[in-house]
Amino acid sequence: MSIHLIYFSGTGSTQEVVRFIGKQWDKPIQEYDLSRTDFSTHEFSHEDLCIVGVPSYGGRVPSIAIERLKLLKGNQTPVILVVTYGNRHYDDTFIELKDTLDELGFICEGAVAVVCEHSIVHDYAKGRPNQEDYQHIQKLVETLKNNLHPIEVPGHRPYKEFHGGLKPKATSQCTKCGLCAKLCPVEAIDCHHLQVTDETKCISCMRCVSICPTHARVCDLQQVEATRQKIQKVCTLYKQSELIGG
Repeated sequence: MSIHLIYFSGTGSTQEVVRFIGKQWDKPIQEYDLSRTDFSTHEFSHEDLCIVGVPSYGGRVPSIAIERLKLLKGNQTPVILVVTYGNRHYDDTFIELKDTLDELGFICEGAVAVVCEHSIVHDYAKGRPNQEDYQHIQKLVETLKNNLHPIEVPGHRPYKEFHGGLKPKATSQCTKCGLCAKLCPVEAIDCHHLQVTDETKCISCMRCVSICPTHARVCDLQQVEATRQKIQKVCTLYKQSELIGG
């Protein structure tokens, strides 16, 4: 059996979590990065195990991740869903991800929700997942490995609406290195006009903010503060990673 890690990871947290979970099987691993603009078609057999990880954006799967997942084909292939979220809630992310993969020939046999540092309001779940989190996740995965079977996941249809989040822009500290344009998953930054973000393409993944070597890409501070206050009540409660379904 081969382990196939398939993930969308704007700021790197989801990639890190999925890799950690995949290593618990001690089997050969292949990776497929849904954030790559050259992502292509792949087919999997019923003897493979896929681990598909996405962050929850406003309670939904990132739209570009759904688009690129549809390039995959399963053949009754077992899949474990991994959803990371910034300590608020994952809402309809699991059900949307499962519905998408069901239609592509995969069978959901496990799901894990993992709390990560909020990608915009970094004070929420700051530094998570930490060492204690990973020890807990390891225990969850050991339980999961011994109990793989088709499951249902939480969520509602129709899925909740998500109209996009904050859109980062460049400041005067931009050195025009072009890294943000090169690595933007949706090509929302023109390599010839680095200080401009195409807000119709931007999915608020915050990759450009997280990778900028001079910290020149930022979100509007007033909008960040408004977001902080809006979600403060739910995000300040301590939440633990958990197995989903049964």
